[in-house]
Amino acid sequence: MKKVLVIFYSLTGTSRSVAKLLCAQQNWPMAEITQVHRRTGGWGNLLCIVDSMLHLRPPIRYLGPHPADFDAVVLISPIWLMRLASPMRSFLADHRKRLPEVAVVSVMGGTGVPDAAEEVGRWIGRPPAWSTTVTAREVEDGSCAERMQVFAAALATADSQEIAQPDVLPLSAPRSLA
Repeated sequence: MKKVLVIFYSLTGTSRSVAKLLCAQQNWPMAEITQVHRRTGGWGNLLCIVDSMLHLRPPIRYLGPHPADFDAVVLISPIWLMRLASPMRSFLADHRKRLPEVAVVSVMGGTGVPDAAEEVGRWIGRPPAWSTTVTAREVEDGSCAERMQVFAAALATADSQEIAQPDVLPLSAPRSLA
């Protein structure tokens, strides 16, 4: 069994809910990314939009164990304007050279498939081994729980040599598992 760390950023609490679900299902530790300057209200939302449009990296705090002490990390982040949330981008810029195997869970407000896993891959210099997406509605109504269980079980039991095979990268959990 792999040692897996769940690292999340959550502005509204939805990504935090996904992180708590995965950690409860698998008994994995959790770490949080927070922004140094909290963004709330209309002005905060506008700043998040600008960050996303301009690919900015706001100052962050990382609250958790060192990712290099684990075999794999699961990065959970909201999607802003079809892009990775800027605080997660800041985390990747700061930690990209010290990250073990990476899995990505993208949390979206609506439908559509963003290229968050591809964006993470550009930051860390290799594609994530695993990726999936969930919508805020699936998190709120709990319908993502079974798919997160399948995603986590696949990550936890995969052999790292098996994951390195080109025909396995990147793997997205099928939507039909919901």
